[in-house]
Amino acid sequence: MVAAVACVVGADAGAQTLRLTQDDLQKRANGVLALMSYSIVPDITTSSLSIGGGGSTSGSSEFFMTQLGGGDTISKSVPIYLEGVLAGSRYDPTFVATQGTESRNIPTKWNSLSATGGIGWDFKLTDELKLRPIFNVALGNVTSDLRAASWYVGRQTGKDVTFLDRGSLNAYGLGGSLMLDYEHYRPGYEVDVELRYSDIRLQSFSSSAAVQGSAIAQSANLWARYRAPTGITLLQRPLRYVLELTHSEFLGDQRGVLGFDRLTSVGAGLELDSSAYDVIITRTRLVGRYVFGNNVSGFSVGLAVSF
Repeated sequence: MVAAVACVVGADAGAQTLRLTQDDLQKRANGVLALMSYSIVPDITTSSLSIGGGGSTSGSSEFFMTQLGGGDTISKSVPIYLEGVLAGSRYDPTFVATQGTESRNIPTKWNSLSATGGIGWDFKLTDELKLRPIFNVALGNVTSDLRAASWYVGRQTGKDVTFLDRGSLNAYGLGGSLMLDYEHYRPGYEVDVELRYSDIRLQSFSSSAAVQGSAIAQSANLWARYRAPTGITLLQRPLRYVLELTHSEFLGDQRGVLGFDRLTSVGAGLELDSSAYDVIITRTRLVGRYVFGNNVSGFSVGLAVSF
């Protein structure tokens, strides 16, 4: 998504106008939904994502996203799979207003909230391998806050830029996922591998009159985890070490919108087993991860629980 917009200033001496063209607004609406598409699909590589704004570069921006989600099959006798994801993101684009040789940065703040639900069915292929089709539905909202910049815009033009100043973009998504789930459990170790393809189509509705957007969230993800005892006993159960590998290929409108097409995550951590006690949480995992891709790299720490 392009973070800077060249705003057009009229040449008439008596009436200066600052405006965004409809094509610019449409591109920005589609771009915002493309960013939201990272939030609506469960993915370890993007569950916590923060990208800096490039220092003092004109038109620079910052992006931050966090995601909380989970999923599980009800039971072996009732192989219905349920999943849910809640996510929030913050995107701070800087628009550039020009007037002859003078230019002024106009900072804005875009806050996004989204929720995704999924229901699927486990088809048993072997004792350790399942095929899981999933139907997904998503709902999201993006609000724009001009605030301090609205004073400058109003002073220069005498008009409100309603799309930027407290504008709102609502979106819904429908689609599905197909997953292969492999579970290989032995007394001395456990192996989990999931291969998932997701395709969710986002479309705006009941939004600010200036914008109507759409985006396609497509991704392919490979996730693998290995767990084994450390030799230490805590809470009457073995303390396990955890090794993880995740690779995501972003397709559709996600591809390249943040400067990368794929992300890989490698992680290691510990898992505490509390199943010997009468508590709802049976396992707690703390995992540190190194994430890298073309043009991006970073570190994260994840906390997860099993019920």
